Amino acid sequence: MSTLTLNLVESETKIILESLIEKEQAMTEICNTSSDEDLIAETGNDLIELRLLLKSLKEKATTEFGESVLEFSSELL
Repeated sequence: MSTLTLNLVESETKIILESLIEKEQAMTEICNTSSDEDLIAETGNDLIELRLLLKSLKEKATTEFGESVLEFSSELL
């Protein structure tokens, strides 16, 4: 299996984490509300992969940048 290595600063990591968390929430909503069994199955499988990725990324990000990397704000700077 090939791998990809990225070097990210804290702000870039926060953007990726926030986006993945929003995607996780959207996929969870689909699984919880859709009546399309095929869509639920496909989305559920992708959701498992996403959650595994998020778990690993959160662990690495908090080790490198601290818990604040998981704090998101919608306020304009």
